[in-house]
This record gives sequence, structure tokens and C-alpha cells, in this order.
Amino acid sequence: MNQLLFEARSLVGIVSSIIRQDDLHIMHSRLDWGNIFRLADYHNVANVVHLGILGYGDKLPEKWKDRFFERYQESLLFNENCKNSIDEVLTWLDMRDISCTILTSESLRDYYQIPEVAANSPIEILLDDEDYFLAKGYLIDLGYEADQEYKGMGELFRRLSGVSVVLYQHLTFKTAKYRKHLSKVMETACEKEPYNNILMLPPESEFLFRMAEAAYRYTIDELTLREVMDLLLFYQVWNERIDMADIMKSLAKLQVDGLSEKILRISHMWFGKPGLSYFEEVPEDMSAYDVLENRLLTKGVINNETDPQAIKLKGKIQKEMDRDGREDARERQKEKLKEYMDKVKKKMKWVFPDFHYMTSIYPSLEKLPVLLPLFWIMRDIRLLLRMIRK
Repeated sequence: MNQLLFEARSLVGIVSSIIRQDDLHIMHSRLDWGNIFRLADYHNVANVVHLGILGYGDKLPEKWKDRFFERYQESLLFNENCKNSIDEVLTWLDMRDISCTILTSESLRDYYQIPEVAANSPIEILLDDEDYFLAKGYLIDLGYEADQEYKGMGELFRRLSGVSVVLYQHLTFKTAKYRKHLSKVMETACEKEPYNNILMLPPESEFLFRMAEAAYRYTIDELTLREVMDLLLFYQVWNERIDMADIMKSLAKLQVDGLSEKILRISHMWFGKPGLSYFEEVPEDMSAYDVLENRLLTKGVINNETDPQAIKLKGKIQKEMDRDGREDARERQKEKLKEYMDKVKKKMKWVFPDFHYMTSIYPSLEKLPVLLPLFWIMRDIRLLLRMIRK
């Protein structure tokens, strides 16, 4: 467990050194680079780590140096194809008067000082049900392949170039309060130039969405370093135009204001530089941040959660997941019952064939249809005797 946490914190240090452009000494001899790669890949920062380990030469196993370099190359390829591919998709949607909302700005890539360390993140598009299937068909025609399904919510589509698109039918939050509140946030979206039907959230709404999503994903142990880093980068660019008081009031309605603020603060501790006034006041109780760090970096393996908002939200999500599980179980039971009844119907049709079939075997039945039950019995006895003889 200590080794897991040590490697996770070492990963944060490597990524932070590149983002902050600081010097870093890597204790390479104590690290399992296979674990570091898998952890970096999960957190979507393997391309950043490649730059962090340059210059370490023979100190790293060749296999894992190559794997990090592969992720770096993928990022370069993604960077070359990203804008044109996204413009192609959005232009098609706009030309067909399909209204949709981009959930998070793809321009976040421009906030990185080193472009190639940005994430190969998909553009996320929210559509209504009818337009969703039109857009899905178009992506498939363009050569995108369905890569991952978010049951009842949407799908991730990926191209060989590395560019990917997520189409959503619904916001991916289990709790009704989250869905209702963030659906209202979607209503603040405005037209994205030069399109007429493509909507995008204004900076304050997008930041609110990112903060709420980060708190939600943290409680289900799916929040990644990349998302935490993107949250801070977005804040650094837009903080002068964002009213944090309004943001916190809105998050308080979701009962995640304290939790989401902790996530933002820890992102600054990891990746930020001095100069942002919002972070000048150091929290009195740093132990809460240790708990958050341990849980986030180990994907919930180390979970000594103390934050009341995280505990409460997790309980609500679990309740919804349990209900979904019961509904799935009922659906499976219905399917099994339907399959059983279909088999019974087939057997009944074999034991009691329809009138036309029986007249083909017993032509005299056609003149006396009322005797159909009698002819059924005669046929079944004949078949039964044949089976006994065999």
C-alpha cells in the first residue's frame, strides 16, 4: 500500500515538474516503471511523463521508455488531427440544423504552455434523442467506431487518428438533483461562432459544470489527475471573469461546494504557481487534503473518507445504482420469463397444430372443423405410439 501511494505521488511530482516547468529529481531506483506507466495511462498523463523522464537514459527500462514515447507520439498525432476533425463534425451537425451543446471546451488544449502535453480528450456533445441517432450514424459513416457505451447515456466513438467524440443523450449523473440542476446550467449555453446550431457554455457555466463533475467523479473513484489539472488550468485562464461567490452558491445547492473547492485547492497544491489570490489563504486542517489525495491517487484503494459532502453524495449515488441493479434484475427476469413462454408456445403449437396444418394431414377434418380437438388427440396418440415403438 505504501509503495502504491509512493508511486502515485511520484507521478504527481513528475507531471507537476513539467506543468510548472520546475526541476525534479526522480528516485528512479525505487519505482516500478510498469506500475508508473499503468497509473499514468489511467490518469491520462503518460504523454506528460515522457517529457519528465527525458535525460534519465539507461536508468529506466527500455520497454517502459518506449511505451511513454508511444503515448507522446499519439498526442502529437492527435494535436495535428484534432481541430480539423472536430470542425468537420460540428459543421455537418450545423448544416443539418441539429442543435447540440458542447459540454466542455476543446479550446482547453490551448491553455497548456507545451501543446503536446495536452490530453487526447474527446469532445463531448449533448443532443436530444432523435438527433443523437442521426449524429451517431454520421460518425460511423466518417469512419468512427463505437469504443465504449455509457448505458442509457451515450457512447464514445474513436477514429484511427486518435480523435474521439462522445455523444450524450442525457447528462451522466445518477442523482436527480444533479441532473436537474446541471440541466438548467445547460440552458445558459449560447451559439458558438461561426455556427448557428452549435451551442457552448459560457466560461462561468463551464467552470461550474467542471467543478460539479469533479466532485461527482471523485465520490465514485473515477476522477483523474488530468481532470484535476484541467480544472486548474481553466481557472487560471478565466478566474478574473468568474464570480467564485456565485459558483459556490450554485455548488451549495448540489451540496458539494466544500468538496469541489477542496479538489480545486489540491489541484493548485499539485500544479499551480503562486499569484492566484484565491489560494493565498492556507487551510487550517491539512489532514482533509491528505485523505482526498490518498483516495484520488489510489482510485479509492485507500479510502478513509471524512468529508461529509462526499459521504452523503456517495450514499445517494449508491442508492440509485442499487435501484438500477434491481431494475436490471427485473428486466432479466422478464426476459427469462418471455423466453420460457416462447418455448411453451412452440411446444403447444407442435402438440396442437393450427387448423390448416391438420387438414393437410386429415382432409376429412375440413368438412367437420368442430372435430379438431378429436383429431389433435388422434394425431398425438399416433406420434406417441411411434415414439414408444422406437
